[in-house]
Amino acid sequence: MSDYYSEERHGPHQYLELGDFELENGITLPDAKLAYKTHGTLNPERDNAILFPHMWSGTPKAMEIFIGEDRPLDPSRYFIILPGQFANGFSSSPSNTPPPFNGGAFPHVTIGDDVRAQHRLVTETFGIERLELVLGWSMGAEQTYEWAVRYPEMVKRALPFAGTAKTTPHDYLFVRLHENAIKSDPAWDNGFYKESSDVHVGLRRHAEVWSVMGLCQEFYNAEAWRGAGFTSLDDFLHRFWEAYFLPMDPNNLIWMGWKWRHGDVSVHTGGDLKAALGRIKAKTYVVPFSRDMFFPPQDCEAEQKLIPHSEFRVVDSLWAHFAMFCMTRSDREQIDACIADLLKEAVT
Repeated sequence: MSDYYSEERHGPHQYLELGDFELENGITLPDAKLAYKTHGTLNPERDNAILFPHMWSGTPKAMEIFIGEDRPLDPSRYFIILPGQFANGFSSSPSNTPPPFNGGAFPHVTIGDDVRAQHRLVTETFGIERLELVLGWSMGAEQTYEWAVRYPEMVKRALPFAGTAKTTPHDYLFVRLHENAIKSDPAWDNGFYKESSDVHVGLRRHAEVWSVMGLCQEFYNAEAWRGAGFTSLDDFLHRFWEAYFLPMDPNNLIWMGWKWRHGDVSVHTGGDLKAALGRIKAKTYVVPFSRDMFFPPQDCEAEQKLIPHSEFRVVDSLWAHFAMFCMTRSDREQIDACIADLLKEAVT
């Protein structure tokens, strides 16, 4: 699995050396680093920057499918920063952090830890005082909300796709389920997943859980996987779900999952979600995906109603939570339209 987190597979990264980085839980992560990529050129005024954090299980490479000179995220116009997150396999992670943490005790990290590290990248490395847009999907949406609440003066526009500002109880239980599927492997030992000859058992169970929750009944009833080039249900399970998850490091997935299920911007306001979302000054589009069982439109809309200067839109797709993979032309066009329309919004 170690060769999965390689630049041969994910392209070259740059790294921000964070030194001894104090986490929100008070633990210090020694010699911490944040991996990132950039596209385009920062203009002299430093006012053309967009920040696009990635989702759970992903790396900055996953967001590159939205960048292009014929796309709203045009690198000839914008300076697009694709930051990593802790535990993604390139930034400081269970898979790459030496003792004393590697071997069973990599600390829990939070969405807030990711965003504080990204803030240092934006302000200290690039000297950017305000971002034209922060956007993200799923856990990237959690980071988008964290940015907009924690640093409201810096974010002009915010676009959380298929994610919430506070993890709901149903979503919490789902994430714990897919963590436990990985931990059901015999290689799970004393709080850490260790290499074994049977290392894929937990990841296969984990992939099967995602095959149920990641899409929807209508997708399978319509055999929509055929439109993506799969020949049977089993073929789809093996060549889509298992092919995606099996090469990954199980510990990285577990530690990112912990972050996901503990995402909550209301920690900034004593548990008051309304007050937290009321701090957002960005022009915000809240955009769920229809049929998404992780982040149903009604959960996203309930939060949107608490955000000033916000609009609610829905991307309609049989691919449910995975519409962001742009498996159909319609998915891509709807997502691009949301990004383009928000970038056109006048913001003072």
